[in-house]
Amino acid sequence: MHDTAPPSSLDLRALRLDTALALIAQATDQPAPLPHTAASPASYLQSVIDSLCELSLRDPLTGLANRRHFHAALEREVDRVARSGEAALLMMLDIDHFKRINDTHGHVAGDRVLQSVARTLAACVRPMDTLARYGGEEFAIVLPACQAEFGRAVAERIRRAVAAMPIPVSPHTAVHVTLSIGGAFALQWIRSTTALWTSRADAQLYRAKSEGRNRVCIEEQPNSTVSAEEKTLLFGQLYTSEWGGLPPMNSHDSAH
Repeated sequence: MHDTAPPSSLDLRALRLDTALALIAQATDQPAPLPHTAASPASYLQSVIDSLCELSLRDPLTGLANRRHFHAALEREVDRVARSGEAALLMMLDIDHFKRINDTHGHVAGDRVLQSVARTLAACVRPMDTLARYGGEEFAIVLPACQAEFGRAVAERIRRAVAAMPIPVSPHTAVHVTLSIGGAFALQWIRSTTALWTSRADAQLYRAKSEGRNRVCIEEQPNSTVSAEEKTLLFGQLYTSEWGGLPPMNSHDSAH
């Protein structure tokens, strides 16, 4: 027998939403939505939950994706590159001598620098890219479908844009900052890990720092082209059923 009893009504007054609504209002600089503006109590509660989920994935100072959001995007990109073989670039970016700004002008000035750099970075990337504040004065960008020439051009454009930007830190003072940028391409057709990819990009960032800062160091794109035999192992039955045997070998495959 099916239960035909109507669902119990949702009483919003029984829920303690004050703190959640205050957080939403603070993050959006707008009054929190009121229950009577929603079509139903359930839809109102869903909008509150969606807003809180959005807040949990954003850095409160810069408005960029936070580290949690970025790691999820990185996982998706590693999976996509392993399946599609498309190129993808991970860039790690660090503001040079940031501590000096905090020590000289104060932490409020440091926050303004972070916000200004974040806006400049956002203006330099595509909607399909994921830009995040990785921690402290460090940012990270993952660029899907990114060939080597394009990635280097984007990195240089970012470096020049930040270096050329005066950042007001008081009514009569503006500062200039520079970025050190390190980058590494994902391993195509290979199931790697986000930790390894991040470590390789970090190594290039350290290299940019050690070579004088305000520069771009990107690891050469690794050659992870798969051979015919590797394709058979990767795709197995797909090739067997399509070709009636091993996949045809081209001249590039036979060279491996």
